[in-house]
Amino acid sequence: MQQKVKDLAKTFPSLPGVYRMINEAKDIIYIGKAKNLKKRVTSYFSKNQVSARTRLMIGNIANIEFTVTNTEAEALILENNMIRSFMPRYNVIFRDDKSYPYLALTGDKFSRLRFHRGLQKKDTRYFGPFPNSHAVRQSIQLLQKVFMLRTCENSVFSNRTRPCLEYQIKRCTAPCVGHINKDDYDSDVRQAILFLDGKESEVITNLTLKMNEHADSFDYERAAVFRDRIQSLRQVRLKQFVSDFSENDADIIAFYVSMGRLCVNIVMIRGGRHLGDKSFFPKNYSGELDEHIAEVFITQYYDLRRPPPVIVSELKINKNLLNDFFEIKKYGKVKLISRVTGDKKNWLLMAKKNAQISLEQKNNEQASHIERLIALRKLINLPDHVNRIECFDISHTSGELTVGSCVVYDKYEMQNKEYRKYNIKNITPGDDYGAMKEVLERRFKRIVLEDAIKPDLVLIDGGKGQYSVAKKIMEENGMHDIFLVCVSKGADRKVGKEKLIMAKDQVLENINPTNLGFHLIQHIRDESHRFAITGHRAKRAKARLTSTLEDIEGVGTKKRKNLLVYFGGLDGVKNAPIEELILVEGINDKLAEKIYSYFH
Repeated sequence: MQQKVKDLAKTFPSLPGVYRMINEAKDIIYIGKAKNLKKRVTSYFSKNQVSARTRLMIGNIANIEFTVTNTEAEALILENNMIRSFMPRYNVIFRDDKSYPYLALTGDKFSRLRFHRGLQKKDTRYFGPFPNSHAVRQSIQLLQKVFMLRTCENSVFSNRTRPCLEYQIKRCTAPCVGHINKDDYDSDVRQAILFLDGKESEVITNLTLKMNEHADSFDYERAAVFRDRIQSLRQVRLKQFVSDFSENDADIIAFYVSMGRLCVNIVMIRGGRHLGDKSFFPKNYSGELDEHIAEVFITQYYDLRRPPPVIVSELKINKNLLNDFFEIKKYGKVKLISRVTGDKKNWLLMAKKNAQISLEQKNNEQASHIERLIALRKLINLPDHVNRIECFDISHTSGELTVGSCVVYDKYEMQNKEYRKYNIKNITPGDDYGAMKEVLERRFKRIVLEDAIKPDLVLIDGGKGQYSVAKKIMEENGMHDIFLVCVSKGADRKVGKEKLIMAKDQVLENINPTNLGFHLIQHIRDESHRFAITGHRAKRAKARLTSTLEDIEGVGTKKRKNLLVYFGGLDGVKNAPIEELILVEGINDKLAEKIYSYFH
């Protein structure tokens, strides 16, 4: 087989492109790009392959396919797209499932300042990305304090008849009720944009001119407003401004390896301010730290997000290749720096320290998880092969909108991507046994029909009744090799007093509350409970959102309108106490209680 594949590689063209390694099961196990396909692929079959991981991959190759591209940069883009689609087991993958948060200024008549995550619209201006949501919200609070821009939803904005609390505490100029004209509001928006673009000196100059203008015309109250804005900006500038990056926006990337694992830390500077950092831990890392790793990270990280004008990398990089990559992506010119001096070097050292700390924490967590799993096996006498644990729970409110949950623990951590929610329909409301029966039947039938991954251990949040239901379903579906444990509430339902039911006549109780294995069971059970409750609440909220005020007996079109105008939207009505509902025209004591009860 190997000779056949080796001979196939010799027929490849000496052109740039992407190659795909395929195993006997016809799964893509590796995707790579090459400047010269023939030269790159045949190099895998030379006798001096040092990496054990590479030798293992070569031993699994049954076929190799390729796609020719015009340039190596085009091959780099195609490689990224394919890796994201197929997630091959031997590729180094810097997965970042969560989209980054941005600060947005909408294109409304009176622009709204808001937090944004996800797809971007053409009529909205975005600033970022920020390393975390806290950094965005902190920036929004600052912009509210200095420029007093609105943050309210459009539904609330268009229905206001009086200024809200934000106006009272000097965080908004109340354009909703005409307390500021459009020209003045747009001027504040322009100043906010200049500030976010890092042009703080220009903003302070403009504010100073306005302050002097109002002072010269004896409008001292208005002049004081601009004076306070200037002072706020100066304080922020002293605390956060990064003088070494005159280009204003930059990302600083550092790498750290320990115990065979890699951490990449990226420090973000936007508008001349240090926003924070984020760490990445790649899948399938082989232990080699070379410039290829830096290129893989940079191309995967910026494949779907625009880079800043400056990128500083600790490792050497192929600048020509990456510039071609950015050009094809239409990102504009990016300055790539790998040799640093002065303050830039200090920033790079800080990023490397962040990477080191993050990786040490990750390694400590891994050691702790291994220790907990070993303790769990010992606690309930399980064999060493038990690794994958699935935990099931049921959530409802008085039988309403029942939801089942399944959470997965594998490879020493919770596998969020494999969590599942089950909408329960075919039961009598409040029948927990029936709900658990439906969830388990659906889960185990999928294992049988689709040959899906089986758990080694199933945890159920419940007592002997749930144990009997689960055991019967597992036996009916031929799941005889899966261990089953029910976690029953202990005396007075106190945490730490739980009982473990491992058979009808085998109950483990009075467990040492400091036992690490017991901690792991509690952690998985609590996560299952949290996930089930979250699913139930989301389902309940959705059901109630589909309702309108007119669904409430006694609330017609006129009273509905009065309520929405008075409270500025449906959210205001939902959150209003009975005492305030009574103040609305046409709403008496009895109807106010009925409206309040409907939403609570």
